[in-house]
Amino acid sequence: MTEQQQTALPAPPEHPPAVPGPPVPEQPPAVPGPSGPRDRRVLRAVLRWTAAVVVFAAVGAGAAYGITGMERTDVPGLATASDGRWEYPPLTKPPLPSGSPGPQAESNPAGTHHADLRALLLPAPRGAREDKALRGADGWLETEVFLKEYAAKEDRDQFRQQLVDGGLRHIAARGWTTADGTRTRVYLLQFDTAAVVEDTFFRPLFPFSAPSHPVRGAAVVGPDETFPDQSAVAGVQRRAYVENEPYAAEQDRQAYLAAGDVLAVVLQSRKGTAPAVPFRQTVVLQSQLLG
Repeated sequence: MTEQQQTALPAPPEHPPAVPGPPVPEQPPAVPGPSGPRDRRVLRAVLRWTAAVVVFAAVGAGAAYGITGMERTDVPGLATASDGRWEYPPLTKPPLPSGSPGPQAESNPAGTHHADLRALLLPAPRGAREDKALRGADGWLETEVFLKEYAAKEDRDQFRQQLVDGGLRHIAARGWTTADGTRTRVYLLQFDTAAVVEDTFFRPLFPFSAPSHPVRGAAVVGPDETFPDQSAVAGVQRRAYVENEPYAAEQDRQAYLAAGDVLAVVLQSRKGTAPAVPFRQTVVLQSQLLG
């Protein structure tokens, strides 16, 4: 090696450069501990309040979850009270024979119901026990069974003769008893014309004061003046009566409907008091089927 090459080499450093290491985290500031008995009491009180807040929050969340998971009727104070109406199946009028007008059509001055009268009967509400004895033979009820609704023998005899003279064609009936003990009977009596129904039976036998033939078990009967007028059905005339106090073991409600060539008789009775709402509901629905 030449002298020139020797002088070109750099001299080794006296101290090698330092290699930076990983950063050292700073120590968190020390939390000053309680310096005396008073500070320790304050700290314990804070801890107790914190625990109480956590417990109340957990209980509140559990209660809210429980309420939101319940039905409205399950929550005390939020239950929706029933107004007493019964649950009837959907009502559908039976089809008319081809080319036959309805009872209120201008082309049907006799007011004839051309549909099968048995199909115009109101069905029993859900949960009711039907009275199969009122079905009759092939759905037609004997007149004597209907007349058993009336108290005195002379009334039954007189009513029977009036039905014969008026040309009664047949009777369709249905009855049921609901869970609260309310007994319902619906009778549809069909005649030749609407004039016979109105002039021979509806107006003479069922005036506004009281029915001419008292129903069995009904002592003092008067017009039901609380029956809402707005519930009237077009083409159907109505007389409604209620047994007034004092009555015997049962209270009776009665309604008589004149709808074309059909006279409908709706009777309800119940031990104690016969509720008004399901009676009116039954009468209006039967009126709609006949109207």
